[in-house]
Amino acid sequence: MKQERIADAVLVTNYLKGDESALSVLIYRHKQKIYSFIYSKVCDRDVTEDIFQDTFIKVIRTLKLGKYNEEGKFLPWVMRIAHNLIIDHFRRNNRMPKFDNTCEFSIFSVLGDNTLDAEKTIIKDQIESDLRRLIEELPEDQKNVLMMRLYQDMSFKEISDKTGVSINTALGRMRYALINLRKVIDQNNIILTN
Repeated sequence: MKQERIADAVLVTNYLKGDESALSVLIYRHKQKIYSFIYSKVCDRDVTEDIFQDTFIKVIRTLKLGKYNEEGKFLPWVMRIAHNLIIDHFRRNNRMPKFDNTCEFSIFSVLGDNTLDAEKTIIKDQIESDLRRLIEELPEDQKNVLMMRLYQDMSFKEISDKTGVSINTALGRMRYALINLRKVIDQNNIILTN
């Protein structure tokens, strides 16, 4: 049986029995979702990398101590660890963000507090609109993968199944979509922050 088809709970059990590669599969499977979640809260790539690493150090420690008991709920458990580490980060830096309690990821969820004034709301809406317009300019295959990944929260396996291409092709299309978006943003001096 291929590793990517094995349930999270089975991979956790395999890891606890000494199969180190099972943890690699789990990390690879959930990396993008966890990384995106952390980045949406801290908006800093270096801090995101640090918290991401700390999250999996804590995951490994907890698993090795035999304290994992979230049967079949690996991702929500890891997300809770990441969320707690994000809160710790903000506490250390004396600035707490407002977290919305929706499980839906939006690139702007970090801006979801009530302190947004009318101008910031307009800017946020404009950025989201500009980003969608830029995505529309991408070649069809790249645009489809990007839309499925970002707006429909589909895994690369699901994208692969839906589009009839290999996972590697789907990953490649996503990579080229991001490269092309970056080029367009740089060429036109578009600023996607406020």
